[in-house]
Amino acid sequence: MKVAMIVSEMEPFAKTGGLADVAGALPRALGKLGIEVHALLPRYSCVKEKGARISAGPGVTVHFIEHEGYFNRRALYGESNGDYPDNLERFSFFCRQALERLKSDGIRPDLVHAHDWQAALSVVYLSTQLKADPFFAKARSVFTIHNLAYQGLFPKDQYPRLGLGQELFNINGLEFYDQVNLLKGGLVFAGAITTVSPAYAQEIQTEEQGERLEGVLRMRSKDLVGILNGIDQEIWNPAGDSHLPHRYDHRDLRGKGKNKAALQKEVGLPVDPKAFLIGMVSRLAAQKGLDLVVQALPRLAKLGAQLVVLGSGDRAIEESLTRASSQFPTIRLRVAFDSALAHRIYAGADAFLMPSRYEPCGLGQMIAMRYGTPAIVRSTGGLADTVAEDPSGGNGFCFQSIDAGAMVEAVERALRAWRRPAQWGKLRERGMRSDFSWDRSAKEYLGLYERLVG
Repeated sequence: MKVAMIVSEMEPFAKTGGLADVAGALPRALGKLGIEVHALLPRYSCVKEKGARISAGPGVTVHFIEHEGYFNRRALYGESNGDYPDNLERFSFFCRQALERLKSDGIRPDLVHAHDWQAALSVVYLSTQLKADPFFAKARSVFTIHNLAYQGLFPKDQYPRLGLGQELFNINGLEFYDQVNLLKGGLVFAGAITTVSPAYAQEIQTEEQGERLEGVLRMRSKDLVGILNGIDQEIWNPAGDSHLPHRYDHRDLRGKGKNKAALQKEVGLPVDPKAFLIGMVSRLAAQKGLDLVVQALPRLAKLGAQLVVLGSGDRAIEESLTRASSQFPTIRLRVAFDSALAHRIYAGADAFLMPSRYEPCGLGQMIAMRYGTPAIVRSTGGLADTVAEDPSGGNGFCFQSIDAGAMVEAVERALRAWRRPAQWGKLRERGMRSDFSWDRSAKEYLGLYERLVG
């Protein structure tokens, strides 16, 4: 089977977030299953590789779509003053050229898999302009939503630049409250729709989390499936992690305690094995529940818990956490993107906190459990799919309400369990033995592809 993966960013070539991690890992996992994957993405200025196509592992070829004016820029989608105003033109060009590249190179795909709004037009063009093209006659399509909040909205006067007929600009097509909505095009025209966790697939069909597209998603509910993202278990492996001063595994956790002491020293916290150390690696945004953390800081400090936060984002949240760092000696904030420190937080913390308002999938909780660090999460999206609180068989701690008090109560339950070494040890082991690999996810995608292709 040949799969064309059309995506706007891909690790290690270009990255702004989790989409790149998925696009980097999923093709390799599919390649292991015998799928021939052709990934197509723009050649941004950050892409250092030479040539129009390169091999990216067994069964995986990456093709770069070039345009000096559209893609040779400082950033992928926009800069500090906002998104690039010609993003509709940039990514409609990318989608058209990705399909043309397949045809010119004689790569006849059995399936086109497009990701997020930047690639959504590829399935629109496949289902409209190219519907009668014999080259694509047998091609089926999948569209994946990584975060429904980002939809590719543009003024309606830009619609003619897409090269589509005016008959598609209506409530059953790309029109959305008198704007152009590229993501909606993917939802309407794709053969199947996936998103990044089973719970999120249900949540986005509700008014609360549907971002005004819940009606479209409910109409296509039979074609919508949630497939949980995976993590690279070779990169995220405490037994072989070069970023850690002390390595360990589920059979011998002595190195974890040593990593805790090293982390406390590194971030300027009192080195105290009896202090309950909570870690966070997160974008500093209200979506991630950081405002709840700010509200709860006095209560967390009263519990004697230590907190180390790594991330950047909303200026007001950064300032609140910075003030707290000076007020409470048990709170430390690093405003940065520091991959090595992130590894050490996953390994050195006793517990990992993710109080997200919504979380399509979430990777932090999976990584934390891989490092023997039970997660404390709000039950939403992928967090609800991966973390369960059960004294006899759970792997973490959960709360339901978007409320600082409910979060603190979950922390208190975790603290009580941590003080019982036998219970905590079983909790850690269950998390470390969990299968969050891309191999599992790739098998689910392969099953979907086979159903579509027949």
